[in-house]
Amino acid sequence: MAAWDEGDLRRVGGATELRVSSRRPDGSLRPYVTIWHVVVDEALYLRSAHGPENGWFRRAVRSGAGRISSGGVEQDVTFRLADPALGPGVSAALHAKYDRFGPGPVGAITGVDAATTTLLVMPE
Repeated sequence: MAAWDEGDLRRVGGATELRVSSRRPDGSLRPYVTIWHVVVDEALYLRSAHGPENGWFRRAVRSGAGRISSGGVEQDVTFRLADPALGPGVSAALHAKYDRFGPGPVGAITGVDAATTTLLVMPE
């Protein structure tokens, strides 16, 4: 598994939004979806607002690969479900970064359904 370049991870983590795309079976990229994200302990995490039925999330899990664009960084990546034990730390980081947008939007990515959709994103 490849590690993030420290500068790239800092730029991605410092950005408010991230664009994520998953790969189709033929290898082409689907259109980007804009989402929120956090870096915790030198790792990048994404969550699906409103739970596991969100289309971009289902496609990312199914393909296991895609691309992100954030903070001036474009990177091919892999996706895998994160260890559930990391959920509280990811939720705390999401609250710290996004609470300024209000309880509704933050609740969509920190609720019980959303916590089960935490993806670890690693560079390819």
